[in-house]
This record gives sequence, C-alpha cells and structure tokens, in this order.
Amino acid sequence: MLQQAGKFVVLLLLFLPTTLFAEFDHSDWDGLLKKHVKQIGAGIATQLDYSALAVQRQILSAYLSKVSAVPRESFDSWPKSEQLAFLINAYNAWTVDLILSEYPGIDSIRDIGFILPSAWNQDIGTLFGEQVSLDDIEHEMIRGWDRYQEPRIHFAVNCAAIGCPALRAEAYVGERLEQQLEENTRLFLSDSSRNYYSDGRLYISSIFDWYEEDFQQGWQGIDSVAEFLTHYTEALQLDSATVNRLRADELGIRHLRYDWALNDTP
Repeated sequence: MLQQAGKFVVLLLLFLPTTLFAEFDHSDWDGLLKKHVKQIGAGIATQLDYSALAVQRQILSAYLSKVSAVPRESFDSWPKSEQLAFLINAYNAWTVDLILSEYPGIDSIRDIGFILPSAWNQDIGTLFGEQVSLDDIEHEMIRGWDRYQEPRIHFAVNCAAIGCPALRAEAYVGERLEQQLEENTRLFLSDSSRNYYSDGRLYISSIFDWYEEDFQQGWQGIDSVAEFLTHYTEALQLDSATVNRLRADELGIRHLRYDWALNDTP
C-alpha cells in the first residue's frame, strides 16, 4: 500500500507545473547585466552600455516574453522572496527595453513621453495576462500588494538615471535576495554624491522624500526615515555624536536634487 502511494506521489510531481517548485530562470537577464553593466567604485554606482546591449536586444525580448508567460497562479505559489526578485527584474528589464526603444535619441528617461503619457505610465508589456506600465509593477504590485513591505526595493528598482541607485550587475534571485537588497542599500548610502553629512545637516536622496511612507511601515521595527538611517550609520560615515542626534530626531535632514541624466556609458 505504501509503495503504491509513493508511486502516486512521484507521478503527481511529474505532472504538476515545474514553476511550482523551481525559481524562474533569470539567466538571460543575468547574462546581459554581467556583460553590459559597468561598475564604478566597487558597485556604488553603475553605468549601462546601451549601445552594446542594443545589439543583443533579441535576448532581452526573449527574456521579457518568458516573464509575460508566467501565470498568476504559478507566481502566487512561489516564496515571497522569489516573487519579489521576479518583479524587480521585470521592472528593470522593461525599463532598459523602454530606453532602447528610443535610444540613442534621448538623454533621460524623462524624454520619453515628455507629453503625456510619461515613460512610467505607458503600457510596456503583458504581465499576468494584463497590459502593465512601469508604475503598475512598482506601485500596484511591489508596493501596493501589501505582501512585501520592503523599503529596500527602492535601492534595487532602477529608473535608468544617474540619481537612481545602481543597476546591479546581476539579476535578483530569491535565494539571495536578502543579501542583494542589503548590499544595495549600503552601497547607495555610502555614495557621498547622493547621501552625505555636512555642517550639521544630513543630505540624502529625494527617494527618502518621495517614498517616505514606505520607511514608516514597520520593517525591522522601523517607523521613520531617520530610524532607517540609524541602521546604516557606518555606510553614511557618521560619528557617534551625529548618530545620537539622528536617533533623537535632532538632526536636520535635506533632500538632494535628483540627477535624471541617463545612466549610459561615456
């Protein structure tokens, strides 16, 4: 009887969709990133060689076709880390594809759809059977589904701009997502061109202004931007006295102007 039950389980596993058990294959996207992303300062910032990537755009298109083919039912069966890695990769890959659709005739992603709709509101592909925009992926899914509540996604989702956190030179994967997000956050905060302390004030990226609410939702028990930053005082190179002022909410904070120039290689 037990032997028959075992055979039944084996047969059941053979006929169930493989997406229930295997992480989505991001190797095509990973290969493009490894080949065309140029790291600056050990990854604090990156540039993307859009000219060279354009030659291999068919690989990117094939990858995005696979992304589009994933059924929502299969996606929902994955661990949350794999879901989030999938959505971040999808956002970044479609952003690059959108840039390539206009390249080299643009200097910024904001040049796309200068007259409505903007680059972020255009339909860029199909996901889970519906046409989606970049805003749909970021705000309706990653931020809006209320299942991830992960503020560090803002250091992984890339908007193809110099002011944006670096486009990572590899794809995100569920099994290493925690390490990847943490590394991204520390690298971004250690970039003194986008976050720094000077003359009694802390100057930080506008990301912390635009998405302030995401840093107030209890991740790691944190309920404010200032408290979030206290976890990364080493990356920000703050001395103990300044850290104490930050913890006491006595440190002036200013948001820096965002650089929307394209993150292209020279």
